[in-house]
Amino acid sequence: MKKISHQSEFFIFLLEKYAEQKSLPADEVMKRWQEQGLLDYINGMYEQYHTERIENAFADIDNKQQKSKVILS
Repeated sequence: MKKISHQSEFFIFLLEKYAEQKSLPADEVMKRWQEQGLLDYINGMYEQYHTERIENAFADIDNKQQKSKVILS
């Protein structure tokens, strides 16, 4: 069985925790991030996100969504 990368593991963790904070299913958050074009951005922020408090990542994602006029509540 192939092991997934640390970056992929962290992305899944971030997705699940973000969805939990927003009281949304993770698949809905994933769909919205994809529609908003945020997946590459979030993956590109791995180095920063995984070394800071997860709430900082949430705030950054919310800020990025707000700039595109779409925010998950």
